[in-house]
Amino acid sequence: MKNKVKVFDTTLRDGTQAENISLSAEDKLHIAQKLDEFGVDYIEGGWPGSNPKDMQFFELAKKTTFNHAKICAFGSTKRAKFAVEEDPNIQALIEADTPAISIFGKTWLLHVEKALKISPEENLGLIRESIEYLKKNGKEVIYDAEHFFDGYKDDADYAIRTLLEAEKAGADLIALCDTNGGSLPSEVSEIVKVVRGKVSTPLGIHAHNDSGLAVANSIVAVQAGVTQVQGTINGYGERCGNANLCEVIPNLQLKAGYSLVPEENMKLLTHVSHYVSEVANLSHPNNLPFTGKSAFAHKGGVHVSAVMKDSSSYEHMDPEVVGNKRRVLVSDLSGQSNIKYKAEELNIDINAHQDKISEIVQTLKEKENEGYQYEAAEGSLKLLIKKITGEYQEFFTLKGFRILIEKDENGDVRSEATVRMDVDGEFEHSAAEGNGPVNALDKALRKALTKFYPKIKKMKLSDYKVRVLDAREATGAKVRVLIDSTNSTGSWGTVGVSENIIEASWEALTESISYYLHKT
Repeated sequence: MKNKVKVFDTTLRDGTQAENISLSAEDKLHIAQKLDEFGVDYIEGGWPGSNPKDMQFFELAKKTTFNHAKICAFGSTKRAKFAVEEDPNIQALIEADTPAISIFGKTWLLHVEKALKISPEENLGLIRESIEYLKKNGKEVIYDAEHFFDGYKDDADYAIRTLLEAEKAGADLIALCDTNGGSLPSEVSEIVKVVRGKVSTPLGIHAHNDSGLAVANSIVAVQAGVTQVQGTINGYGERCGNANLCEVIPNLQLKAGYSLVPEENMKLLTHVSHYVSEVANLSHPNNLPFTGKSAFAHKGGVHVSAVMKDSSSYEHMDPEVVGNKRRVLVSDLSGQSNIKYKAEELNIDINAHQDKISEIVQTLKEKENEGYQYEAAEGSLKLLIKKITGEYQEFFTLKGFRILIEKDENGDVRSEATVRMDVDGEFEHSAAEGNGPVNALDKALRKALTKFYPKIKKMKLSDYKVRVLDAREATGAKVRVLIDSTNSTGSWGTVGVSENIIEASWEALTESISYYLHKT
């Protein structure tokens, strides 16, 4: 039977201390429900004594059923000037009405003497009185030994004394915190082993990533005997972030033989990772291990050829185990294996066009040299293959377009586009205004085509990106435009490249519509 390691998620508290993250109480509740579904054991919801929003979350959480996770409030030990029964922070923790409470105290003499400005003995009293009071009120208490590893390296005897004080007061678990994120795995492993020999209370690990070692430190701490691991989804957190649970959990469970979440839930990992990014309104890094879009992506022709024969040749695990998927990219590094794999993925019968594969590979390399990028523009890639294999259908032909932009004395800007099209032998002329030249062009194009292809009304643009390819050319630089489009059944990307941003946009726009018409 696998050893159980409990997962303590602090995305809603420590994670929100990261730059550019701000979650409403409702956002926090949605994430908490997703974490509960995933199988997390504890969800630290915030610091009720610090702001009304966190208190609002705890009110919402009380009305919500959690099937697996315990909601946990966070706060500090009491302040020296208050009796524990009168300390506002301690009382706010009680009022949050959560089954578990995580409370942090000082273990490093530097903080005791310079931050709190109290004696070492007084600090021990704060730890003891705070935990005893919370236990008397029926709470499960997780004591976070803040700055423990720095405190231990500074004065090991005193750091251990703070843990023993928490143990005597009745703490249910003591989490050893690498708050500054500066410890090495070898140090963490050695110190955890020493602590285990002196403290009988179950231990946890709370690692920060300032040295890029939070995940490694969490793993070695578990291997040294801690039974709870703390961290955040995607590693969000203050400064360089916290230990990324989306890396800690699969490494420990799939590779090191521990049990952290129900086995059948591991396939939810990628979904949870992306979900939290979406709710936090942050782009999801492609290169995140396990859950990133590029985690199981293959670009080099040699790699793809090998992966097609045996995926373990260039993959450390099956991506589907964590809910991700294998991707094969096409670029100037591509070989025939990439094209064959990608054609199959795009439902193109490339076997019927074996004589065209070399031409496709060569054309792709030439196009990428010109600035095209098909990794995020699979719609354009499919059209390119169809053109070379002779399966492309021309739904419309441009006869010309004109764009007018004028700004009046009041500062108002007006953009108008006129397009002239040949649609299946019929001439069509239309004009439209828009929020800028590209939007006007898009509207005029749709206006010209909709009466011939009404289904165009069901598709829409979902994203528009412009990338300058050579900034040294300044305003005359070549640009790459990537457009994402969507309808009720899926999404696709198209690309255009030109020294003229309007021409590049036109190419991406028309390819988006052409792809949709081929698709439907």
